[in-house]
Amino acid sequence: MPFIPHTDSDVRQMLGTIGAPSIDALFDEIPADLRCGKLRGVPEGLSEMEITRLMSERAAQDGRLLNFCGAGAYEHHIPAAVWEITTRGEFYSAYTPYQAEASQGTLQLLYEFQTMMSELTGMEVSNASLYDGATALAEAILMAARANDANNSLKVLLPRALHPYYAEVVTSCTSAQGLVTQVMPFDAATGRTKPDNADSVAPTAVVIAQPNFFGVLEDVDALTDWAHAQGALVIALVNPTSLAVLKPPGTWGARGADIVCGEGQPLGAPLASGGPYFGFLTARKAIVRQMPGRIVGRTVDLDGKQGFALTLQAREQHIRRAKATSNICTNQGLLVTAATIYLSMVGPQGLAKVATASMANTRKLVNALSDLKGVGEGFTGPRFHEAVLSLPRPVAPLLRGLAEAGIFGGFDLSTHFPELGHALLVCATETRTDSDIRLYAETLGRLLAA
Repeated sequence: MPFIPHTDSDVRQMLGTIGAPSIDALFDEIPADLRCGKLRGVPEGLSEMEITRLMSERAAQDGRLLNFCGAGAYEHHIPAAVWEITTRGEFYSAYTPYQAEASQGTLQLLYEFQTMMSELTGMEVSNASLYDGATALAEAILMAARANDANNSLKVLLPRALHPYYAEVVTSCTSAQGLVTQVMPFDAATGRTKPDNADSVAPTAVVIAQPNFFGVLEDVDALTDWAHAQGALVIALVNPTSLAVLKPPGTWGARGADIVCGEGQPLGAPLASGGPYFGFLTARKAIVRQMPGRIVGRTVDLDGKQGFALTLQAREQHIRRAKATSNICTNQGLLVTAATIYLSMVGPQGLAKVATASMANTRKLVNALSDLKGVGEGFTGPRFHEAVLSLPRPVAPLLRGLAEAGIFGGFDLSTHFPELGHALLVCATETRTDSDIRLYAETLGRLLAA
């Protein structure tokens, strides 16, 4: 963001205009005993050159491990132009407007994002993003509960092979609304979800993750038709990159999914100390009135000129507490900007190349690690770009050893999925090379042999 200085003359002029004698006078309503006074713990100011060096040294302390961990956060190549454009002042400092005429450029970009996500998921409508993939799933479940007039049991079936953090967020966001979740097990051999309704109560919604948390590709057609036969709405939780090579949820089974959501981080957002992320949500037009978040529409004015406006929803619906459709009051606009630019640059063919290269690298990684004594594949089912490996000893010490060698080895599944034993989730995107994979295999081999 550009640095815009104010001279002493500028400050005096502004203070004079508002009738304040000094900047301190702007805060004279704060009692003296509540003011902190001089900040003794704050060091002296540094020059631009000095602060740049300091921050670079601090960042270097984090290191840059060779990354073989996915688990919902994926390292993909981001073309340099994506964030050069995203961080232009017009985007970087703009906020999604409540008044449609305030920023036509921002609204047009959000409209393009919605169009791309609708095409990618095979759905009819999209919103303009949510906080992250986990809250997007929670919002999708609440949306399904509102939209399913034929079945208000408020029971939701979740796959056991769901991201454990997503499951926790769903519980936090939906339990107070009266929703009850029930877990569908996975097949121990294939890793695929088994259709299962433990009692006679028909579910309001069924969540299908594609791929699931283990990276395994589900039989989405069979699951979708099974869920619809019970009167449930189908919520698809998807990795957007995978949709470049897999059938879109809108075509699953005989009728397709009803709501599609997921994490948008793979689309141009870097891995940066835990965030930021953004969620997406698309749906069938018939239930659009229950959709949370903002929706941008395209229209024409009285002169016939094209324009963009927030549509279908008023701001007030988000600030009415319990009466609101949703308490999502903002979105991750900057991340959506990056995703729109990323998708525009790579295009359908480029995104497909990212997906296929990632799948190929994961196959190479699994083959290399499976050659080590005691290491085997956890499941036989088809997969996308993640895989579960079974190890001959506890995973945590091995991951620490890999980290000491500069390798982020994967996600330890033993805490959340103890039934898998010493299981490790690994991922290799298009950013990993053959030499990266060899280094991982050699390092893990030495650790196992020690």
